[in-house]
Amino acid sequence: MSETVATASTGNSKWLDWVERVGNKVPNPTIMFVYLIAVVALLSAILSFAGISVTDEVVTPVPKDEFSQINEHLGGTWSIYDSVTGEPAEVPDFIVKEVTFPVRNLLSVEGVRFFFASFVDNFAGFGVVAVVLVSMAGVGVAEHAGLMGALIRKMVKVAPARWLTFILVFVGVLSSVATDAGYLILVPLAAAAFYSVGRHPLAGLAAAFAGVGAVFGVNLLITPSDSMLTEITNSVLTQLNMAPLEVTQNFFFSIVSSIVLAIVATVVTAKVTMKRLGVYDHADYQGVEEEQIDEAAEAKGLKYSGWYLLGFAVIIALLTAIPGAPLRDPETGNIIGNTPFMASLVFVISLAFMVCGLGYGKGAGTLQGGNEAVTAIAKTFGSLGGLLLMFLMIAQFIALFNWSNLPTVAAISAAELLQQANVPAIVLLLGFIVVILVLDLILPGLVPKWVIFAPVFIPIFASLNVAPQTLLAAYRVADSPLNVLTPLMVYLPFMVTVAQRYKKDAGIGTIIALMVPYTLWITLAWVVLFVAWFLLGIPWGPGAPVNI
Repeated sequence: MSETVATASTGNSKWLDWVERVGNKVPNPTIMFVYLIAVVALLSAILSFAGISVTDEVVTPVPKDEFSQINEHLGGTWSIYDSVTGEPAEVPDFIVKEVTFPVRNLLSVEGVRFFFASFVDNFAGFGVVAVVLVSMAGVGVAEHAGLMGALIRKMVKVAPARWLTFILVFVGVLSSVATDAGYLILVPLAAAAFYSVGRHPLAGLAAAFAGVGAVFGVNLLITPSDSMLTEITNSVLTQLNMAPLEVTQNFFFSIVSSIVLAIVATVVTAKVTMKRLGVYDHADYQGVEEEQIDEAAEAKGLKYSGWYLLGFAVIIALLTAIPGAPLRDPETGNIIGNTPFMASLVFVISLAFMVCGLGYGKGAGTLQGGNEAVTAIAKTFGSLGGLLLMFLMIAQFIALFNWSNLPTVAAISAAELLQQANVPAIVLLLGFIVVILVLDLILPGLVPKWVIFAPVFIPIFASLNVAPQTLLAAYRVADSPLNVLTPLMVYLPFMVTVAQRYKKDAGIGTIIALMVPYTLWITLAWVVLFVAWFLLGIPWGPGAPVNI
C-alpha cells in the first residue's frame, strides 16, 4: 500500500513543482507589505491626477454635551429655533450631510509629510501589537514550562482507541490557543500514537494536521487570533463611526464549527485516509528515537497546574460574580457585553495560562521562580521579532491606505454597483469566501489578508446591512482549509520530516495527497454550516446578530 502513496505523490509532482516554483517567488510578508505600500502610493497618484472622487451621505454625531456645557456656562439663556418655522427645536443627535471623498495623492508633498510625521504614531496606535504581546506572555510561560506538551500527551494517553482519532483532531483544533504547539508537539505525537496502536502513522499525522491547520480559525476558547482579528476590525469600524466589536463576536459560531469540523475530519480519516493507506509496513519505520518524558514529574506538574487554575478561577469569580464586583458594568451590573470583564478578557486568559504554567513548572521542576518566568516571557517575545516587524509595516499600510481615501472610494463605488445589481447578500458572501480561499495559497497568514480586505469589504457589506461579525465569520471559513495544502505554509517542511520517520521517501507530494480530501470536505461542510447559520439568522456570538 505504501506503493500507492508513492504513486500518488509522483502523479502530483508536476503541478506541485509548478506551485512550489511560483510560491518560492512570493516575498516575505513584511516585504510584501512594502510592495503593497508602493502600489497604493502609485495608484493614489494616478487616480488623484485623474480627479477620481465619490460622494456619499455621512452620518455625523452632534456634540450635544458641548452645547449644553456652553449654554450652562452662559447662564442657560441660549435657545435653538427651527429656521423654517421659527418654533423652538431640540438639538438633534445626528446630522446627515453629503461629503465628497477625493483620492489623495500619497506621492504629493502632503502625502510624503503624512508618511514621515505619522510613522511612529501609526505603529504606536496599532492595537494588535499590544494584544499579541499580552496574550503571548501567558502562553509563553505555559509553553516553556512544558504544560502544553504535557496536556496533549495526557489527552492522547487516556483516550479510548475508538475515540483516538476524534480526540487528536479536536485537540488539534484547540491547540491554536498555543500557536505553534499543535504543529510541533501534537502532529508528531499523533503519528506515534497511531503507530503504537497498529494504525498507519501517516493517517494520525494527517488527522492532527487537519485539526491544527485546516480548522485554525475557530476554537472553543478565545485565542490570540481572535483578539488580533477583533482589533483590526475595530480599527476599520472606528473610521466608519460604527460601534466596535467584542472579542466574542464569533464565539457561538466558533464553538459549533470546532465540533462539526472535528467530526468531519474524523470521518475523512476513517473513510478516506486510512482506507487509502491500508496496513502499515513496519519495514518503513526509520526508528527515530523519541524524547524521554519523566511521567512522574509530568503528573505532579499537571496536578499543581490544576490547583493553581482553581485558585485563579476563584479570584476571577470574586472579581466578577458578586454584585458590585469590579469587573461588572458599574451601571447595569452586566458581565457580558460592553463591560470591564469583556474588556479585560484577553488579559484574564493570558493570566490563566501564566498561572497554570507557573503551577506546572513548580510541580514538574521545569520552571522555578519569577526569574525563570521572566526569562520564558523574554524568549517568547524574542521569537515574535519577525511578527512585530511585519506589524510595523502593516500599521503603515493601514494608515496610508486610509489616508489616501482609496478604501472609501472603492467601498462606496462597489456598494453602488452591488445595490444596482440587487444581488442577495449571501451570494456576495460566498463570492468573498471563494476569493479568500484562492488567495490563501499565496498568502496563508490569518492576519495579513484581513488587514488588506477588512477596510474594503466591511463598508461594502455594511451598506447591504450585513454586520461586520458576519463578514468576519465568512473570513474564518475561508482562511483555514487551504493552510494544509499551500507550499508557503511554514510548517509544511516539518510535516514532511515527521512523515519521513515512517516512510523514507515521503515528500511534499505525500503530504499534499494526504490533505486534499480534508480540505475539500472541511470547506464544503463549513460553507454549508455558514450558509445555514446566516439564513437562519442565528447570532454569531453574544450580542452579535447577523445583520446590522
